[in-house]
Order: sequence, then structure tokens, then C-alpha cells
Amino acid sequence: MVKEKLKRIDGCKDIKSALLPHCRLREGQIWQDTVRGHQIGCLDATDKDAIRELMAGEASSLAVQDPPYNLVVGNINSEGLGRTSVEDYIEWSRKWVGAMERTLRDDASLYVWLGADQNAGFQPLPDFMIMMREFTEWRTRSFITMRNQRGYGTQKNWMAVRQELLYYIRGKPAFNVNAEYTDIPKILRGYYKKVNGRVTENLERSNSRNIRAGNVWVDVQQVFYRMEENVPGCYAQKPLKAAERIISASSDCDDVVVDFFAHSGTTLLACERLGRKCFTSDIDPIFAEISIRRLERYRQTGMTGWQFNSPFPEVDVEWDGQESRSGTDRAQDTKFVSDNLFDCLPARR
Repeated sequence: MVKEKLKRIDGCKDIKSALLPHCRLREGQIWQDTVRGHQIGCLDATDKDAIRELMAGEASSLAVQDPPYNLVVGNINSEGLGRTSVEDYIEWSRKWVGAMERTLRDDASLYVWLGADQNAGFQPLPDFMIMMREFTEWRTRSFITMRNQRGYGTQKNWMAVRQELLYYIRGKPAFNVNAEYTDIPKILRGYYKKVNGRVTENLERSNSRNIRAGNVWVDVQQVFYRMEENVPGCYAQKPLKAAERIISASSDCDDVVVDFFAHSGTTLLACERLGRKCFTSDIDPIFAEISIRRLERYRQTGMTGWQFNSPFPEVDVEWDGQESRSGTDRAQDTKFVSDNLFDCLPARR
């Protein structure tokens, strides 16, 4: 049986210890891409000054955020915050939303992936939605559900196969209504009306033989180890197709897109493929490094991930034990914008 060559990073201290020496960034540092102008930071999403430095005076039309959910999945928490109280989680969310909104134009879109624990009052989703009412410039636009092809089975409940995506806007941002048609063909006829005196039905008047994406996504494959875009070690990685759908619909070419929870670098890679600039960051140097490496790998090979191989091939770790063996350190070819060192490393989900 083929297995991933790197286990979930934020669930193993030994893995983190082995990978950290091979990361180019430390907390407070920013990597500048000289090809397309992307910026990748190792930053705290709640730190307004650090986020301002990352933006370097530019403003974004779109934010795509995938924060830790404060959930227990399997036997591992979202350890970036620990399993905190809902009150503490919402206060943390209030801080990162406040820091983020300063980076956006007056006309902007915001998408937030957020979990709902069905065994704990569906938190933190409902209280996050209530909190967002405090940010009065933002208006709710849609509540999107992405259906996973695989889920968490149970004998006494419905299988959990959904992921929730909240869509907000302020002002009048762009929305490219025809940007994303799905691969699902239209199979239902109907909605007859006269056009120039002739009765027509909906397929005749369509821009495409396929249906447009709605607020229930059933055509986006959940990422797992047999897919090329898979990044081993990055739990709950979002599909590249989902990121590209969001970016195509809610931004234009050469726009700046922000994502302050980079994780596996999906938003960054989608921007690279679609001709946008991405300013992204993660509080953990390992995930900031993975984002940089994923961009470099795509440019060098055209591949969107590592499938079941490790994004750190120079590190050989005996995952079943405590021993680790590191290869040659990666060259430090990064241009640093700031030089602060890190003291602690909160884990990602």
C-alpha cells in the first residue's frame, strides 16, 4: 500500500524539529518573489504591524482565509490555538479579521473557510457568523458548502462530508459571473419563454452546456494522497480547483489576493496560475517554507504538489521512532525584509 512519506506535521513534535532547520523564514521575516511579485511571510495574522509590512503599501481586492477551526479531528486538535473556549476563539478571530480588513480595498471580497463541530453546538461557525456582524462594512453574500467525496463515518449519525465557506463583500467588488462553469452538464430542460416570437427553453439560451457553480460544490475533489496536488503533512488542505474558482470569480488579472493562513500554499499557487499576485503568510515557518517550495516546484516542473512524496526530500526521518536524520541544509537564498527571530511555534491544524 502506498503511503505518504510525511505524516501530519502539526501532530508530531519530532517531525517539526527535523524540518525547522530547513526553513528559510523565521517569525517576522518575509520572502519576496522576484518573478511575479508574490510575498510570503512568517507572520502572526493578528499582528497589524506585521501584516502592514507584508502589504508594502498595496491593497487587495480579495481575501481567502482558512484559519484553524478550534476543532478536534480524529485524535488531534487545531493546536495553533489549542482547543480554546469559544469566547477565546472568537476574540482571536476578531483580531485577525480586524488586521485583515485594513489590507483590502473599499470594494473587496472575503471568503472564510470555517468548521462546525456537530457535537459542540456546531461551533465555532455560528459564533463567528455573529461576530462578523460587528464589522458593519461587510455584507453577507453567500453560504457555500463544498461536499467531500469521503467523510467521517458513524453508525449513529449522517456521514460528515461537508466543508463550509462564508462569502462576504464590502462596497461593490468585481464578480465575474461567467468565470466558473462546472464540468457538470445541464440535463434538465424547462423554463420556456418567448424570444423574438419563438418559444425557447433554457438550454438554447445558455452560455454553456454545463451548469454554473452555485453555492453547493459537488464537483471539487477533496485532496488526498493519490492526487498530484497533495502536500504530505498538510492536514485539511483545500483543493486547488476551489481556490481557482474563488479567485477567478472575485478578482481580476494582476489583482493582489491575500491569505494569512497559507498552510499548504494553495491560494498562492492558484494566484500564480491565474495571473494574480498573492501576499500570504503563516505563523509557522514550516508551512511558510512549504508554500515557497510549492511555488518553486510548480515553476520548475509544472507539478502542483508532491502526491505521496515529501516536500522536504533532504530530510530523512524514521517516523515510527524518535530518531531523525537530516540531509544537507537548504541554501539560504532568501532576501529578508526583516530579521526578527522566533521564540515559539504554534502548530497548524
